[in-house]
Amino acid sequence: MGETRSWSSLLVHILVIALCLTAFGFAIAAERRRSTGSIVTDINNSTYCTYDSDISTGYGVGAFLFLLSGQSLLMGVTKCMCFGQPLAPGGSRAWSIIYFVSSWITFIIAESCLIAGATKNAYHTKYRHMIYAGSWTCDSLRKGVFISGAVFVVLTMTLNVYFYMYYTKSTRQAAKKTNKATANVGMAGYA
Repeated sequence: MGETRSWSSLLVHILVIALCLTAFGFAIAAERRRSTGSIVTDINNSTYCTYDSDISTGYGVGAFLFLLSGQSLLMGVTKCMCFGQPLAPGGSRAWSIIYFVSSWITFIIAESCLIAGATKNAYHTKYRHMIYAGSWTCDSLRKGVFISGAVFVVLTMTLNVYFYMYYTKSTRQAAKKTNKATANVGMAGYA
């Protein structure tokens, strides 16, 4: 039983790490392929912006989905720490709670960066002549939005690994305590 449990625990670790590293790769690719715009003048002497490839939006959404699936897998396996096996009191339970809360905070920040970067990258300024501002440039995504998402993806992955490590340690301690044979004192009702 213990051997199967350790292999399944290792498999969860590998899957969560693989999904998070894939999300990290997509976030880096999204940063490198951000849309850039250039000003073009048409036949009517109106200026408008043209943009190069919009592949960065797809990479950002891909990173979002891979990170979401990694977090969902871990929360499904641990039953979000609320509905599964009880955790044994002690240091392992305290650390698993700390890592659980921290991983959710970094997960929300990473997902926010990735989806905000993808939506901002998909937004393009059309015509500039309606504004009558000669110094405007074409809107594009600032550098570093996807990079900050990638940094938080790595933090989320690290916290998820530690959370699952302490979670399994705490559930195993609880299982050992409930399986321990102890002498019971028989209680009888008074007549």
